[in-house]
Amino acid sequence: KEPAATIVEMLKDVTSYEGEDAVFECRLSRETTQDTQWFLGDVPLQSNEMNEIRVQGTRHSLILRKVTLEDCGSISFKVGQHTSAA
Repeated sequence: KEPAATIVEMLKDVTSYEGEDAVFECRLSRETTQDTQWFLGDVPLQSNEMNEIRVQGTRHSLILRKVTLEDCGSISFKVGQHTSAA
């Protein structure tokens, strides 16, 4: 069983204007096959035309495309028992 990954670089708060993209990034202690999940408030996010979820090694990114006022709120990233929010 692989050791659990931890979050070593937390999410940072992002301010953006309507119509802009908002980019959130965090870094894990190791590459992992563990379940990772992004949330807007309590809603789990999927990669689609509005949200792009990327994984490059230990770096996990979320891009919210052309944000609106409805996108305002807390973004969080979870891996195992670890959570980071912005």
